[in-house]
Amino acid sequence: MQPIMDVSGSIADILLTLADVGAGDYAVRLSTDLPESDPFGALRVAINEMVASLAEERERARAYQAELEDKLATIELQREAIRDLSTPIMEVWDGVLCLPVVGVMDSHRSAEMTEELLKAIVAKEAECAIIDITGIEVMDTRTADHFLRMAKSVRLLGAHCFLTGLSPAIAQTVVHIGVDLQGVQTHRSLRDGLRFWVARRHARKERTDRP
Repeated sequence: MQPIMDVSGSIADILLTLADVGAGDYAVRLSTDLPESDPFGALRVAINEMVASLAEERERARAYQAELEDKLATIELQREAIRDLSTPIMEVWDGVLCLPVVGVMDSHRSAEMTEELLKAIVAKEAECAIIDITGIEVMDTRTADHFLRMAKSVRLLGAHCFLTGLSPAIAQTVVHIGVDLQGVQTHRSLRDGLRFWVARRHARKERTDRP
């Protein structure tokens, strides 16, 4: 019969090892250099195999988590790229920004566009922002309201805001649905809007320089 002291020591070793594993240390192993007569020999081997299996599972979980984080980071970068492409704010003249709008407008996209446009106005100290809707094929009351709110936000920053690219169909629709564009400067094309702004600024400069 194995001495009671040896049995107690073996149980204590097993409990301590399991406690270390529970604390996250999967490198611990029980000694298996025991005589064949030791009744805890097989148990120690089984525990070591279990710990090794847990260690492998943890490494696989870590690898999966790292891969998932990489994919999420890639998705976020792609989302940022798509956002930049969907809100391509360009400086088309000194102090003049242009936001070409293509596709369908909704509340979320309108809020993003407005935020990016206002940030660009402040960053570049722009005097004028041109919202070009040449790429908009359908105009309804809600879409028109998005552009009106955007224009008002721009004016609150002290910058002028023009709406350009109104097609004949959209012009007729705006009149038909009764949208009031009063207070928003509109032009048939981006070129017309830019030409108007340049001429206006030139005239203002002449008045300022006049003795």
